[in-house]
Amino acid sequence: MTLLDPFFSPFKCKSLKLANRFMMAPMSRYFAPGGVLTLDSANYYRRRIEGGVGAVITEAVAIDRPGSVAADTVPRFFGKEALAAWDRARAGIHSAGGAIIPQLWHVGGCTDFNFPDSPHDPLESPSGLVGPGIEGGRVMTAQDVEGVIASFVRGALDAQRLGFDAVELHGAHGYLFDQFFWDVTNRREDQYGGPDIATRVRFAADTVAAIRAATGPDFAIIFRFSQWKTYLYEAKIATTPVELESWLTPLADAGVDIFHCSERRFWESAFPQEDDRNLAGWAKHVTGKPTITVGSVGLDRDLMQDFVEGQSVPTLKSLDELARRFERGDFDLVALGRVLLADPNWLVKVRSGAVDQLKPYSRECMNTLY
Repeated sequence: MTLLDPFFSPFKCKSLKLANRFMMAPMSRYFAPGGVLTLDSANYYRRRIEGGVGAVITEAVAIDRPGSVAADTVPRFFGKEALAAWDRARAGIHSAGGAIIPQLWHVGGCTDFNFPDSPHDPLESPSGLVGPGIEGGRVMTAQDVEGVIASFVRGALDAQRLGFDAVELHGAHGYLFDQFFWDVTNRREDQYGGPDIATRVRFAADTVAAIRAATGPDFAIIFRFSQWKTYLYEAKIATTPVELESWLTPLADAGVDIFHCSERRFWESAFPQEDDRNLAGWAKHVTGKPTITVGSVGLDRDLMQDFVEGQSVPTLKSLDELARRFERGDFDLVALGRVLLADPNWLVKVRSGAVDQLKPYSRECMNTLY
């Protein structure tokens, strides 16, 4: 028996059926000219399934709301041509025996970190803020809120109609849903604002409820969330498990089936004053829902260090900890990120003991669709 064997058991949650517990994490690639996914990108995703993971969560994709993304090479998930390209990618994933989940995205008031000068429609945000004293996007009206919710519903319905296995909402890293969650960026005085996270979560909960009503009870909905922001790594929305419960319970009640818990390093405690459980462990504890853990699995440092230092050496030192937490029941699924960008066969190589054949991650991996 090898270290990873416990992860090679099937998983099922409504429409989502996986052969094992490993998924490809969503990672923006910017290889979609005019917003249309290319055949190269479709094949890139399929190679990860052929390399052993049970599912692909796609790079974040634009919903049909003007200004939902701030770069013109982000794939669209609307329009005849763009959806046909995604359907081709879906067919390739399914023929290889895997599942595919589009991650629907609205950036709120954030310009694109990688392409700040890219042309885009005017942006919108809860209160015209994207960080402490940082302006971004016009303030959304009640009609804007309704329009965004309707756009997310259309995206989820298209995913269901085309035969995708589930849908994920990007609610992490300082983008639109997260801008509503965070009291720093949500200064609204209507039903979507307020001093309590239990009220600031309402926009996201209303969106989930609308998707649930439209897609029915059996289509799996995943919600990705984080404490950290792309530009502020020490930010906290929940400082205690009680606050986390107030944040996530309305989402679970609205229809979220699985929580995707984004951390920079999965082995770190979410609430050190309590115990060593990470964010996925605590999310599962307070909601009872399955969770996905993610964050530097198989690597020796996190993504932001790589941007500075250039290359991350493959290491298996964290996998003992991953296995320990999985066997303890802290989470149900594991999302792999940079290790799969560098090496689509990472999982096969690790499981077979061919560690010396692993390819290191470096910043150059972002420039190709290997």
